[in-house]
Amino acid sequence: MWKEILDNTQAVLFDLDGTVIDSMWIWKNIDIEYFKRCRIDMPSNYQKEIEGLSFYDTAVYTHDNYLPHISIQKLMDDWNEMAYHHYSNIVKPKEYVREFLEYLKKRGTKLGIATSNSRMLCTATLKNNNLLDYFDSIITGEVEGAGKPFPDVYLNSASAVGAAPEKCLVFEDVVNGIIAGNNAGMTTVAIHDDYSVYQWDEKCRIADYNIMSYKEIVDEVYNA
Repeated sequence: MWKEILDNTQAVLFDLDGTVIDSMWIWKNIDIEYFKRCRIDMPSNYQKEIEGLSFYDTAVYTHDNYLPHISIQKLMDDWNEMAYHHYSNIVKPKEYVREFLEYLKKRGTKLGIATSNSRMLCTATLKNNNLLDYFDSIITGEVEGAGKPFPDVYLNSASAVGAAPEKCLVFEDVVNGIIAGNNAGMTTVAIHDDYSVYQWDEKCRIADYNIMSYKEIVDEVYNA
């Protein structure tokens, strides 16, 4: 099945956090710590409210709704600083993602990152894990623009690698990301991540395909 799907794919586009790297656990700790610094408790629904928003849009939302005394730019700078050590030293790739990327690269498939995260953190973790050179394009979310579930980041990613949206395969770990891929007219694949396990049934319902691990694809294409 996967070989046939990939034969009809011009580009494979990946979300970053929870999709290429195992990093989603970092952000709850950072959010709790940051609100504590500001001497308020983190709102109970905060992480759900910001899910899928770009880095910039998350800063705007946080500024407008909770921390109006902190500038949008300072919020982004503070979050980058707090997360940088983890991204440049600690977080690791998802299981079998490297083998999958290697397979795609050998086929000549264009590869892109379409993340709501910042370029600083994205580049840091890809470099640390020796994954940066696999990707032909990286579109990040620290600049102004519509975040997921809007299709912008995926349409921009497809354009950057020169692929038609209908010939793109998207891998995502959260509902809003899958919706963004769907809204871009792309084929979507939900990947399991412990952080969003509560969304698994919904992810499987709205995505075209789903996998628990890249091992499922790697095993099939290398043994075909």
